[in-house]
Amino acid sequence: MKKSDVSWNPTYFDTYINKVADIELSEAFAQSLVDLNQLDVSALRALGDQVYAPGKWTVRDLIQHLSDCERVFAYRALRFARNDKTALPGFDENLYAEYSGANTRPLEQVLEELKLVRKSTTALFDTFDDAALRRTGVMFNSELPVLAFGYTIVGHQIHHFGILKERYLPLLNA
Repeated sequence: MKKSDVSWNPTYFDTYINKVADIELSEAFAQSLVDLNQLDVSALRALGDQVYAPGKWTVRDLIQHLSDCERVFAYRALRFARNDKTALPGFDENLYAEYSGANTRPLEQVLEELKLVRKSTTALFDTFDDAALRRTGVMFNSELPVLAFGYTIVGHQIHHFGILKERYLPLLNA
């Protein structure tokens, strides 16, 4: 299914969903993995623990954030795809970052984890038929279809890769 195949009104996640082209979800996942594999690891490694502003995450924190959020979103998608109508709570992304231990691990390990998570998420979404992708569930007092989570995951990566390019990589030239 394409992004436009299911209508939804995500009040928060549209920020991410709208960053993805109107392509098949499987194609969007495949492109996201290509983009992940094309990251300039040497440049990201050179940044070390630099941040672009006080209180912001390091590159490793940001990459771990992508993995953590993807796991949460995939879990929510699974629950909704299986027609579980239990309303789901939110989570504190900053708390996750604080306790992730990302900065104690090599960048390459954190990136490899994200690649494995993406492959797992892709495999999960490949099991969902159109009916499952259209099923909805409630979180944050908002109703979302499963398909929205797939595009949110891809768009979330696009968003944060944009931050890497616009805010972190310029620190190498400062």
